[in-house]
Amino acid sequence: MDQEEGLTAVDNIVTQFNTYEDFLDSQITTVDLFYLEDEGLARQLVELGYRGTGEVVKREDFETRKAAIEIARLAERTQKKTLTSAGKNLQENFLKALAVREEDNRSGKVSSVIFIRDKNSHGQEISGYIDYAHRLKTEDFEIYFNGKKRLLPRSTDLSFYNWDSQIAVWNSTPNYQVIADNPEGLLFKYKRDRKILNVDPRAPPGDNSTRIPIPTELYIQAVIFDHVSRRKT
Repeated sequence: MDQEEGLTAVDNIVTQFNTYEDFLDSQITTVDLFYLEDEGLARQLVELGYRGTGEVVKREDFETRKAAIEIARLAERTQKKTLTSAGKNLQENFLKALAVREEDNRSGKVSSVIFIRDKNSHGQEISGYIDYAHRLKTEDFEIYFNGKKRLLPRSTDLSFYNWDSQIAVWNSTPNYQVIADNPEGLLFKYKRDRKILNVDPRAPPGDNSTRIPIPTELYIQAVIFDHVSRRKT
């Protein structure tokens, strides 16, 4: 029996029995108990491979695989619970782009800034930059991934501009510091590694950052800036 078959056999046993003792008991026959007259001794003989009706599995192998399976099960359950986009059949490019980035933004591996330009419910043209990771922590994205509501910039986001009223506001977040007095345009400094994200389409986005326009029918314009964290130690 090769290693893969061995692991499969152990996995089958591990999932069938709650404890190693339960597995040992399943290998003990009434004849064994009749002659040995000691359940503990019978278990020891099964564990050593001298008695038993099936596969010989060491206690260490059983407990190691049991722990590994439990960890995998909990991780899968946690991921399904955490990732709002999980299991959804997304067709729209913008929502797909958000879904691809959700896990990395939640973990801090990547920090995405979303630029959106479109019209609000009053027909006014608005635009702004959204700290995706921050919004994920402070808002339930279920309504966006389900298509019940569109993600739009707010006056509480990194930046917000109403083209009709010409109201402009900007706010630093736990992830970014807004640099609004730059003569070349708006800049965002990522707080973990202090790298500058330049959102000017005529300039490079900066170290460890990329600018990706998203073709979408949801908005007039959508762009996602991805910054890979290089945390200083």
